[in-house]
Amino acid sequence: MDPHEEGRTDWRGQGGMKRRGPGESDGRLILPHGGYRRLRSFQIAQLIYDVTVLFCDRYINPRSRTHDQMTQAARSGVQNIAEGSVASATSKKMELTLTNVARSSLEELSLDYQDFLRQRGRAPWAPEHPALVEFRRRRPATLEDVRLWVRDVVKTEESTDGHGPTRTGTDERGPAGTGAEKHGREASAAMAHASAGAGPCSSVPVRVRPCPPGAEAAANGALSLINLASDLLRRQLRRLEADFLEHGGFTERLYRERSARRKSQWSDESNKPGERW
Repeated sequence: MDPHEEGRTDWRGQGGMKRRGPGESDGRLILPHGGYRRLRSFQIAQLIYDVTVLFCDRYINPRSRTHDQMTQAARSGVQNIAEGSVASATSKKMELTLTNVARSSLEELSLDYQDFLRQRGRAPWAPEHPALVEFRRRRPATLEDVRLWVRDVVKTEESTDGHGPTRTGTDERGPAGTGAEKHGREASAAMAHASAGAGPCSSVPVRVRPCPPGAEAAANGALSLINLASDLLRRQLRRLEADFLEHGGFTERLYRERSARRKSQWSDESNKPGERW
């Protein structure tokens, strides 16, 4: 049996552990902990890590600092969820801190993916983009699921262009096309407009780089997963905060258990037969 599976629970209170009130106690100081493998946030963060490693190996120069930063940010999202879950045995404060670090790391990774798209004249797809709607419908759980989705998106794009993708990988297609293609053209046009310095919220102009086939879909799929993981972690933090305010942390539990033990010992001694003053 996996040692992390023993006596586990999760942030939703699952795992068969009965909740106790602030004054209740079962005599244990170290409560069940380390059930991070059951957390949906951990599972999605782990998938994001796998996707990011493959994405960086394919589309980011391995000698660049960005390659290392993106993989480390993705890894940090996974590791801090696990570390916080185990640390909750003696520190709810540490669990809260590390869970928030995981969320911050994923936000950093999200910005890297957005930068990748912006520097190639692309914009993140809107949630209603047909390809993302299909992505969410499939509910990918493994790296292979994501790869198959990216492959299908590329096939769809190529099938709407009789000549296939251009040599540079940019999306220079005619007026006809699918809904996904229309969304892509509109997003690219808006991105090019912003890069040119137009509008009050324009970003710094950048040199537009080629976007290899599949890279745009892979980046947007990763962003969709990051948004999901961030939302799960946000709700997880709210639940951890509520549990901490209601039941306290390890130090308070330690004080309660020690006080109860001393009170019990005093009661036993006072009930012993013998001379009384």
